[in-house]
Formats: sequence, structure tokens, C-alpha cells
Amino acid sequence: MTTFTTSTVEEVLSAVKWAVAEEAPLETVGHGSKRGIGRPAQAEHTLDLSKLTGVTLYEPAELILSARAGTPLAEIEKLLADNHQQLAFEPMDYAPLLGGQAGRGTIGGVLAANLSGPRRLKAGAARDHILGIHAVSGRGEAFKSGGRVVKNVTGYDLSKAMANSWGTLAVVTDVTFKVLPVAETEATLAVRGLLDDHAVAAMALALGSSAEVSSAAHLPYPAVSRIAGGELGNEAATLLRVEGFGPSVAYRMEALKGLLKNAGRLDELAADLSRKIWREVRDCLPFAGSDKPLWRVSMAPSAGHEMVMALRMQTAVSAFYDWQGGLIWLQMEHGDPEAELVRALVKRHGGGHATLVRAAPAIRAALAVFQPQEPALAALSARLKEQFDPKNILNPGRMA
Repeated sequence: MTTFTTSTVEEVLSAVKWAVAEEAPLETVGHGSKRGIGRPAQAEHTLDLSKLTGVTLYEPAELILSARAGTPLAEIEKLLADNHQQLAFEPMDYAPLLGGQAGRGTIGGVLAANLSGPRRLKAGAARDHILGIHAVSGRGEAFKSGGRVVKNVTGYDLSKAMANSWGTLAVVTDVTFKVLPVAETEATLAVRGLLDDHAVAAMALALGSSAEVSSAAHLPYPAVSRIAGGELGNEAATLLRVEGFGPSVAYRMEALKGLLKNAGRLDELAADLSRKIWREVRDCLPFAGSDKPLWRVSMAPSAGHEMVMALRMQTAVSAFYDWQGGLIWLQMEHGDPEAELVRALVKRHGGGHATLVRAAPAIRAALAVFQPQEPALAALSARLKEQFDPKNILNPGRMA
């Protein structure tokens, strides 16, 4: 087994060309913070991008940042914070869920996994903020897509095609993202004690109002007790975040309180606690520190709580909701991922996507970790793979 540790684009290109010539598959990694997601890669050799680092362009006034793919996300976020800017889609850190060290993810991994956080409702995900890439395809050919300006859209948007491809189409070596200013302040309204169905209704009411809620999540027990060092107690909390200038946040928070005055007890959480809570919701910390199977389910917000209730009738499961109820984290308490049951219930309640985020390698090797695609979409994916990586060199087997 050979590990190619690359620090330049030329070295990446050389390693991939060798792999193509030898028909020797490569597993591509940065710091490996998401290595436990997907099926175990069927590759004897590793392409290590952890030394391919550095911010190559940062123009705060133009709201753009370019960096090598192996640059730690924590380094980029610090640079942006020092300039009162951010990646508005607040990419999550999977490492705590998978037993790894927090802050080890890379900016290339952000695009490969199409990461996002609770602000996705308002800001979208990584694919919505990528402006351009440089990459090496599975043919051993270097290419680039996009540019360094927001309005540059020509031909196929290959930059977005890399999002959620998990390194199976190309090795991205450089990325350019749009960045945005950080809000002056924020606050969170917590509605206490709601059952899941009432919580979903309250979140829908808040999101439909003029309060400009940027994030909405519901934490039933026991998830709520595992947030912010237990500061939220054991009573279910439905969380609504408001961001912006101080007077605007205060005005909109009062409007929310008036709107939800009959929903339940209302607690206003100040900026510091609000930021802490949303970071922990972002990284799914209620279910960190465990090896129990964990699902990430995306479906219609109005249907998710019904699916969870049906699931609880058949097996022991802990859950909490983000994205107004459209993102559900499910921890299977008996150690069996119950893949057929989970996916059948998702389909029965309107459809969606269920990804097995955490499970033992043997389980991940035996199951479809990512949501199986419908035939037409699977055929399109196969044609895309054939164009980028006809010899199946890059991360073979990880997604299917």
C-alpha cells in the first residue's frame, strides 16, 4: 500500500496519472475527519491532501476567498472572523460524531460533502457559495471551472457538480468561495415543552412571519439535555434564531414573542449562549460520543415528525430536528441501523433522503449508506462518473 502525500497541484496530477496508468484505485483524504462516512473505500493506495494547504487569495471587499483543498477549515474560519466575515452556510464538523478531533476538516472536504448548518434555510449549502475550482479528473487531466467573481456562469457548472460527490469524480485542488459579513448580533427564542407536531407547527408559523428567522430547530428530550452543558435543562426546546443589527434583532424578537405567546413558555437566549447552542446543533453534539448507528434524514418539514413517530412505534430511537423539521437526526438505540425500516418509513411519508452517517465498517460495507437513487438519476450519475473517472480510480465503492 502506497500513500502519496502531496503538497503541490503538480504532485496531485502526477499521482493520479500514475494511478490511471496502473489502474490502481486511490482513496483521497484530507485529515480524514469524514472518512467514516460512506462505504469503506475499495482502494489499496491513498492520496493524502493534508499538506496541500494555504489561502491563495482573500479579498474582503470583494467577498471572495480562494484556498488549497487541504487547508483546515478552522484556519479559514479564523481568518474570516478576524475580518468580521464568515462562510454563511456555516459548514458542520462531522468529527465529533465519528470519534475524531474537532476542527480537523478541510475546505476541500466542505465542498466534497456539500456541508451546511442550521442557517441552510436562509443561506443554502456549500454548493450555493462555490465560485470556482481547480481539479484533476479520474482521467488524469487537470481542469478548472468557474472563476473569482459571483456573476461568472459559463457552460456547465462543474464546481457545483463536485458538491456531494465525496471525491468520486475528481480530486479538487483549489476552491474559491463567496464569503459574507457576520451579523452584528443574534438572539434565540426558545419555546419550551412542545411535542414534536406542535413544534413543527410553531416553526412553520415563525418562518412564515416577517421576523426573518434564520434557523429553526426542535430538541426533544433527551437531546435537549445534551446541549450547552445542560443549560437548557430537560424540557423540550423549539429554537428560533434571529440575526442582524441590534435594534432589528430586538424588534423582530418581540414580534416573535407576540406571535408565539400562546405556544408555550418563552425564553430569550442572548447572543453568546445562542451562538454556542447553534454550533452544537450544527455539529449534532447531542449524539456525539457514541457508536450507535446514526441517520441523517432529509424530507418535507411537515412530514418528518410523523415518520419519527411511526419509527418509534417499532424501535427505540432518539431524534432531534433542524431546518424547520426538514432535517432529522436519528440515533438507533438498540445498535441495529434498521435500514429497511427507516427507508420504508421515509418513503411512506412523502419520500426523502436517509444517509447512514455512523455505523461499524462491516455494517457500512453491507448496506447502501447513501440514499439509493431512482433509476433515471442513477443512470445520469453513472454517465457523469464515466465522463470524469471511466476507470473508477477515485474513491471506488464509497458511494455505491
